[in-house]
Amino acid sequence: MCLAIPAQITAIDQMSDTATVALGGVSKQVSLALVDAARVGDYVLVHVGYALNKISPVEAERTLRLIAEAGVSGEDAA
Repeated sequence: MCLAIPAQITAIDQMSDTATVALGGVSKQVSLALVDAARVGDYVLVHVGYALNKISPVEAERTLRLIAEAGVSGEDAA
């Protein structure tokens, strides 16, 4: 089973169409090729180095809470 993890965009590199995302104190570079109109501060679902789509902050927090309750940290799943 594959799992996409919510992460918040902290920086965007327009030249390479990538973003730096943060999750639990870890920063990671991801491709924005699949997401339109992403901005710093947006939450995106991340899977294997790609932002798949934007989600609301409420949905991101709810999903992260459920993952924590299941005993899987964001660092383990990303």
